[in-house]
Amino acid sequence: MIKTQIQLPDDLYDQVKRLAASKEWSMAEIFRRGAEYMVSIYLDREDQQQGWTPPAAMDLGGSLDSGLNLDAEME
Repeated sequence: MIKTQIQLPDDLYDQVKRLAASKEWSMAEIFRRGAEYMVSIYLDREDQQQGWTPPAAMDLGGSLDSGLNLDAEME
């Protein structure tokens, strides 16, 4: 396990300390659980998006430029 330091606003520190006491956990346990939660939410989502590709285009009949002369409208 790696030991690290973080800086917290006073209010957040007090809230974390109260939460840890109410759950009978250490503050380190609160931060580990929080980090695990964030990783499960954001890294799982990024992993899922890497394999995603847009669906193939469907033939809806006709074409986008049928009957339109965009060059003439620009002149």
